[in-house]
Amino acid sequence: MSTGRALWRRLPPWAVDTGLVALAALDAWINLLGEGTSVMWACAAAGSAGLLLRRRSPLTVFLLTLPMTLFMDVAVAPIAALYTLAAFTRNRPLLAGCALLNAAAGTLAWPQFDGDRTWTLVQFFYTLATAFAPVLFGQLVQARHDVARQLVEVKRVREHERALYAQTVLARERAQLAREMHDVVSHQVSLIAVQAGALQMAAQDPDAARIIRTLSANTLDELRHMVTLLRASGGKATELTPQPTLADLQQLIANSGIETTLTGGLPPGISTTAQRTVYRTVQEALTNVRKHAPGARADVRLWHDAHQFGVTVTNTAPTRPAVALPSARHGLIGLRERAELLDGTLTTEPTPQGGYTIELRAPARSD
Repeated sequence: MSTGRALWRRLPPWAVDTGLVALAALDAWINLLGEGTSVMWACAAAGSAGLLLRRRSPLTVFLLTLPMTLFMDVAVAPIAALYTLAAFTRNRPLLAGCALLNAAAGTLAWPQFDGDRTWTLVQFFYTLATAFAPVLFGQLVQARHDVARQLVEVKRVREHERALYAQTVLARERAQLAREMHDVVSHQVSLIAVQAGALQMAAQDPDAARIIRTLSANTLDELRHMVTLLRASGGKATELTPQPTLADLQQLIANSGIETTLTGGLPPGISTTAQRTVYRTVQEALTNVRKHAPGARADVRLWHDAHQFGVTVTNTAPTRPAVALPSARHGLIGLRERAELLDGTLTTEPTPQGGYTIELRAPARSD
């Protein structure tokens, strides 16, 4: 069974559609053999050939199959058209209406039994049930594709959040080690300065030079030890690469997996801290787009004037249902803290079109 399904999926779409056209034409030919008029043959040809376009215009193709259903007892073309329409649209009232139209057309193709409307009604409900079968199957396939996309999205988001968590833990450890290094080095260098002053005032004391030499050696040992711990906390050498700047922004956008446009620019000579803040703002905004607006497009606009500079990231409305994931909004909190370090502001708000905007503003001469 799995081998047959794999072979079916490997068939190109045009081969599948051509096969459906051939089956629909054979179905119509069997029904019209010996008693078909030119109008019936024309309807059969239009409905069968229309299946070639079922992926591009499923509603139009379904309407082309209605005359076939009206004039003859065919099954392949209307079932294929209804299935395709159900697999490609989310408008359930439209699907119900199309199933009713198909059932009505199929019922009219059968003459009433000696004027007995009961048999006509029975035939209508039978045809309606037959029409709803491909509709339900198409909706099932559509739901399966949605679940598969959501699982991929969940996996991608989880991997991204695990990476962010690892980076957060690593940054916290580095910050702690950096503080310890600063305290040790500052304390011992201060003692060196004191002893150097004592040596300057009492050059006859040989112990001062020895103490300076000892403290210097201890300082170097502590410094080497702290640097070793800092490197070990990264796990591998690549974790100690420089922090990103504007030069890395294009690569960030290229690797985001989102259709993104980058426009504008920032004033020359802005500080490394400001560049890093702009980079992190774009990174967090694109992460939120991928997490909360699947299928959306994003626009990243760098801008500046005589008094301010900043970046505005705007995304369109999602094209697929978002996966409900817990979020503490720590990313936006961190961005606001970064903006405050630049004496700037961070604003977030939805757009009238269903998207979202994140904007960073900072004074032009902020460090």
